[in-house]
Amino acid sequence: MLYKDRHEAGKALARHLEELRGDPNLIVLGIPRGGVVVAFEVARALEAPLDIYITRKIGVPHNPELAIGAVASDGTVFVEHDIAARMGASPEYIEAETQAQQDEIQRRLNLYRRGRPGPELADRTIVLVDDGVATGATVMVALRSLRRHNPRKLVLAVPVAPPDTIAKLRREADQVICPMTPRLFWAVSGFYQIFGQTQDDEVVRLLELAAEEQGEQKEAPDKA
Repeated sequence: MLYKDRHEAGKALARHLEELRGDPNLIVLGIPRGGVVVAFEVARALEAPLDIYITRKIGVPHNPELAIGAVASDGTVFVEHDIAARMGASPEYIEAETQAQQDEIQRRLNLYRRGRPGPELADRTIVLVDDGVATGATVMVALRSLRRHNPRKLVLAVPVAPPDTIAKLRREADQVICPMTPRLFWAVSGFYQIFGQTQDDEVVRLLELAAEEQGEQKEAPDKA
């Protein structure tokens, strides 16, 4: 089975989350960039507000795509120290890379939110969405970071991930939704027909569109 694209994956996820529709405390958080596209469809289907939660992977020297950890926008850092040591990542390298990713997180927050404050997350039903998970490092740190905000319920929803990664993430979330957990897993992109890179302007556009639709939904009862 392949998803056509991130939009289709988001609609598929939403069908598994239908029980949350109508929860007044519900909020959907997408992990930029690609996760926001999936999250947009989830939020639209559940008629819930959409926002972002930024985490960035800490890659190994000479291979930034191979994660040894991750950092979240609130400063939460998760590092697999055993793996880091085997990959030749020194403490000094990890510290410098962590700072670089924190700087990138701040750049994206400024770009995506345009000065808007982040949402209040305490006592909310949070659905954290990404477009897929491989090692789980960035999602792991996001879940641990979000837990510090004392949500009422913390749900992870991803279209595809390997079963061992999902097993680890179930220990961090109250509920995990993942329709596809193939044992032969090579890369998230391998389970999409179309998996181009999502650009910053697409993230901004979807956040603005979601906010407009939320505003229309709130006004509709008054017009009735």
